[in-house]
Amino acid sequence: MNHQQEVKVWDPFVRLFHWSLVVAFTVAFVTEDEYLGVHSWAGYIVLTLVLLRLIWGVIGTRYARFTDFVRAPNEILRYLGTILRGHPRRYLGHNPAGGAMVVMLLVMLLFTTMSGLLLYGIAEYAGPLAPYLTAVPRAWGEILEDIHEVLANTTLLLVLLHVAGVVLAGRQHRENLVRAMINGRKAAEEDREASPI
Repeated sequence: MNHQQEVKVWDPFVRLFHWSLVVAFTVAFVTEDEYLGVHSWAGYIVLTLVLLRLIWGVIGTRYARFTDFVRAPNEILRYLGTILRGHPRRYLGHNPAGGAMVVMLLVMLLFTTMSGLLLYGIAEYAGPLAPYLTAVPRAWGEILEDIHEVLANTTLLLVLLHVAGVVLAGRQHRENLVRAMINGRKAAEEDREASPI
């Protein structure tokens, strides 16, 4: 990509949220059963970040708002087709596929952390929900443990797909999207099509 005027796209909150979530989810995923205290606190951080991002998706800056990147399913499918053909339109904010991934990740992280809170309350009699779960049979803990694990693994799969999508979009549009999520800036031009890779 030639050097040209750049514009601010990702605000400080979005960038801090993104990289904090990367760290918190990684810590939660790798600690799992071995370090339950660390795992739980990482989960609390993930949940807090997701809730803040949901709020920021309504009141935040232009490219952070859900109205900027949540698209209808048929538009997402059309965009995926242009990716396969090697000529997707470039967006300053999230493209339709990236927007769908943001929504899926937020939903999965919400389900994963909530199942973890329930599991922590039932199996360990700990956490903020524990006082409300004393009458729940412990057998539910085993079911929730399986659910929590499936949700966490599914979230990890989505994360890997997200990374692959970022790499592909970066190559197709010849831009460093990781750098953009660090400094918040992208090249100003918006509507050019990608070159085949």
